[in-house]
Amino acid sequence: MEPNEKRLLQEDCSEDSLGAGILTLTNLRLAFDKTEGRILDFSKKFGKTVLEAKLDQIIEVAKEGWLIKKIRIKIKTDEGEKTYKFGVYSNGKWEKELKDAISKYSPQ
Repeated sequence: MEPNEKRLLQEDCSEDSLGAGILTLTNLRLAFDKTEGRILDFSKKFGKTVLEAKLDQIIEVAKEGWLIKKIRIKIKTDEGEKTYKFGVYSNGKWEKELKDAISKYSPQ
């Protein structure tokens, strides 16, 4: 993390195509790091970062699902737009925090 970067939310979750990992929202970016866990000793290690987007690259944020709650995030990339669906515990909280962070974002 950069010196002026603050973590706003972080949650262990799963993305439909990327698999299990940790979703992190800061005041500058959104990142998803793969995790590797072992059942034998209940350990979990951070893997590589498979998704990282500055907040100004996020086009759309919406919550979805009634039973299985997800946060849907559309990101502008060099290849076009990509949509990710993260299974989070409180999709309403994620939606609110993401929209607040995007509205307050100013490139450093």
